[in-house]
Amino acid sequence: MALHGSYFLPHKATQPIIGSIGLFVLLAGFSNYLNGSDIGPAMMWVGAGTIIYMMFIWFAAIIRESLGGLYNHQVEISFKMGMMWFITSEVFFFAAFFGALYYCRDLALPWLGGDTPGTGIDSTHQFLWDSFKNVWPTNGPAHIGGNEEGEFEPMAAWGIPAINTLILLTSGVTVTWAHWGLLKDNRRQLIIGLALTVLLGFGFVFLQGVEYHEAYTEMGLTLGTGIYGSTFFMLTGFHGLHVTIGAIFLLIVLIRSLRGHFSSHNHFAFEAAAWYWHFVDVVWLGLFIFVYWL
Repeated sequence: MALHGSYFLPHKATQPIIGSIGLFVLLAGFSNYLNGSDIGPAMMWVGAGTIIYMMFIWFAAIIRESLGGLYNHQVEISFKMGMMWFITSEVFFFAAFFGALYYCRDLALPWLGGDTPGTGIDSTHQFLWDSFKNVWPTNGPAHIGGNEEGEFEPMAAWGIPAINTLILLTSGVTVTWAHWGLLKDNRRQLIIGLALTVLLGFGFVFLQGVEYHEAYTEMGLTLGTGIYGSTFFMLTGFHGLHVTIGAIFLLIVLIRSLRGHFSSHNHFAFEAAAWYWHFVDVVWLGLFIFVYWL
């Protein structure tokens, strides 16, 4: 048990250095892959495997320490602060991509098309790119803007994206319902709510995979179809990665709940997963509005 007033510090923790090595190998492999090196894919797999191994042993250690009563109230406050700062960093991560979308669509395209917002100057394109067309969605700048040749079909909002929006909004309700059950020590409600949330999360990922397959094989929409294609896949792809991570996080919490690890007064791991999941929901609403709808 944690001593009153003491702050638990792990001894001989190797996970940070293992994770750093794995991340370095992963990024080095990705760099080699982009430059056409044959060793790149193998390095990426080794790096990714190292990171997964690090996460497995680190999570296992934290669970053992928590169940062993080594954490006091101050440690719990540290965990909460760490999770809040992590989610804050994720907010700025996505803000950068939303900013890139705004800059390309509302600033760069008008400039290339001949309009400098706020100046009344309409001859910019004569000096930059006189044949560029200010049309969104665009396949430019490489193809001079616009999509007059029908090289790709923009992704509509009212198909799979609308269904995925409903799925994520529903999952936000189910994870909150599970939290209410935990606060009442109602394990049945907790487990059912978590199980539904996990199923909805992985269902979202599956449908996004279907959407991507349709985009590449039937719509001609790829990472190479101009700035529209690159911003679309960067934003939705990174969000899909976060949904996958969040669903795995919730799955681990579900397994721990089945083993009786949480109580109404000791359940930070659940709270952290729920916070992260609500963040994922909010980001998707922004994506649906600004990427799919507008």
